[in-house]
Amino acid sequence: PLKYRVQILYTQINRDKQNKPSLKTYAYRTNSKEYFYPASTVKLAASVLALEKINALKLDKYGFMYTRKSRQGQLEILKDSSAESGKPSVAHYIKKILLVSDNEAYNRLYEFLGQKEFNQFMKLKGFKGVRFTHRLQVPLTPLENQFTNPIEFVDSMGRIQYFQEATFNHRPIKSKKAILLGQGFMNSQGQIEHTPYDFSLKNAFPLVAQHEFLQRLLLPEAFPKRKQFTLTQEDYSFLYQYMSQYPTETKYPIYLQDSTYHPTYCKFIYYGSDKNEPLNKNIRIFNKVGDAYGFLLDNAYVVDFENQIEFMVSAVILCNEDEIFNDDVYEYDRVGFPFLKQLGQEIHGYEMKRPKKYPPKLDHFKIKYDW
Repeated sequence: PLKYRVQILYTQINRDKQNKPSLKTYAYRTNSKEYFYPASTVKLAASVLALEKINALKLDKYGFMYTRKSRQGQLEILKDSSAESGKPSVAHYIKKILLVSDNEAYNRLYEFLGQKEFNQFMKLKGFKGVRFTHRLQVPLTPLENQFTNPIEFVDSMGRIQYFQEATFNHRPIKSKKAILLGQGFMNSQGQIEHTPYDFSLKNAFPLVAQHEFLQRLLLPEAFPKRKQFTLTQEDYSFLYQYMSQYPTETKYPIYLQDSTYHPTYCKFIYYGSDKNEPLNKNIRIFNKVGDAYGFLLDNAYVVDFENQIEFMVSAVILCNEDEIFNDDVYEYDRVGFPFLKQLGQEIHGYEMKRPKKYPPKLDHFKIKYDW
């Protein structure tokens, strides 16, 4: 039904004799003009672009990054107790984003990129309809999100290697038209207002753009040089590891003691974030999920090493039966997770039967995890 606002993209990957991939994508209801809230899927873009910026500045992603503050409402971050060094770094923020979708880690990368630059980067790379306008899960106004903090990179001796001034984006980023969804919303006072919720000042990241972002990241060799990210081989390996590693396999941060972060916590496609679903030891999923305002999303590259299967799927579904936004009453468990789980498993089953002229060589996706 239309109320679920489902969109799906599924990519078949066919390899040639040299193992070079060619991509064939099938779409269901994809429409970049039909808005959905992208939730945490914006964090993958922030992670990749932060690494590109690190490389452009000739900095080290493991170097200590101190976030200073220049305005009321901003946070100063000089420590990170979850890191082995006890210090924050771009690399550690990315780990937390990819392993458990950490909001604060994303906010620090948003500040490092700067609102204007973040959006310019995406435009220059040819991604259309994208708007990244705000930090996540902090009560800041649109104007406050146009400001980003001063940032220092320091070496192990405490010497400043790079200083980034506080920035302000003078041109507010918003939709040209109102984006009105639903029958009502809960306001900041906890009261329901019976009028549609306006998403025009919120982030936007169409599914077509998300899916291509994933393709360019996981299969760069399928794209011309100008469309590839400016990442080192080590950057790619780093991203692939933490996109596919389970929280329970991770040394820093240590998630083993926290039962919230079970292995499939951030695996919606194929596993449905179901902690009781047995792990398939032959499958690894390289992905980024999102869930907020009733929208449930996943962008996933699924690899089955034993059966020599690989495919990509991106999907979004709205799970908001009462059509009230921001009330935290959503049908993720009843509708969304089972849907994404079955979608992944059905496509995997289809790929098991699909003939391929050349089986893929997937060794570079076999990764040594922390444990």
